[in-house]
Amino acid sequence: GVLAAHTSTMPSLSECLFFFAVNMAGHLEEIFGTEKDRVNCPFYYKMGACRHGDKCSRIHNRPVLSQTILIPHMYLNPVAAPMIDAEGNPVEYDKKYLRDHFEEFYEDAFDELEKYGEIEELIVCDNVNEHLLGNVYIKFEQDESAEKALQALSNRYYGGRLLMPEYCPVTDFKDAACRQFEEAECTRGGLCNFMHIKRISKSLKKALFKPKKRGRSWSNSRSRSRSRDRGYGGGKGGKGKGASTCYNCGERGHFSRDCPQKGGPGGKGASTC
Repeated sequence: GVLAAHTSTMPSLSECLFFFAVNMAGHLEEIFGTEKDRVNCPFYYKMGACRHGDKCSRIHNRPVLSQTILIPHMYLNPVAAPMIDAEGNPVEYDKKYLRDHFEEFYEDAFDELEKYGEIEELIVCDNVNEHLLGNVYIKFEQDESAEKALQALSNRYYGGRLLMPEYCPVTDFKDAACRQFEEAECTRGGLCNFMHIKRISKSLKKALFKPKKRGRSWSNSRSRSRSRDRGYGGGKGGKGKGASTCYNCGERGHFSRDCPQKGGPGGKGASTC
């Protein structure tokens, strides 16, 4: 009788398997997207991109729907493709030129992308390694907006480049951002595998991310002011409009707002976002 009472409290095989499955599921959920996960790629989970690409030994779980879309290599970073001077040496751009070049792109891209819905975050990578170079991440307020943007932008051209947008698993960029770069200077430079997020000025951020208060007259006056105040060529390494790439037609020598093709029929080089 004592033996029977004792054996009756032992779990059955099915119960053991159930508890094992529950514990295993909890373990897999805990390590998912971390270095301990030997099945799923942690870098793709955090960054939406991986240096191994399709050759990665781990799985890239591509979402079928997301608030965030990634447009690889959309930003033409002058640092990654410097101009060559008459003596065959790469041109060293000054900080003012790089800042203005980036904000010109950022504002132009924002104007195009917000057509599909309210933008929560617009992230541009400053990295120069192949899988992060010029990557643009757009997190919309609604999944539906991201879906519209993905459908509209697929196989379209921007600045002479074919856009290949894709859904991205990243919705929180804190884990994706390089802490060294955010706090000071990254020891790996532009080849770091974590995002070096390019920042815009507070005034531009305030204007762009408050669409209800944003007026075209303010934006146009800002553009005219920037055109007057760029001041390229005065300092060492400074370059003028001749070094700028138009994000509308993809040609050098003018800014997108001055492009003769603006508003015309889109071609391979035209911005047709």
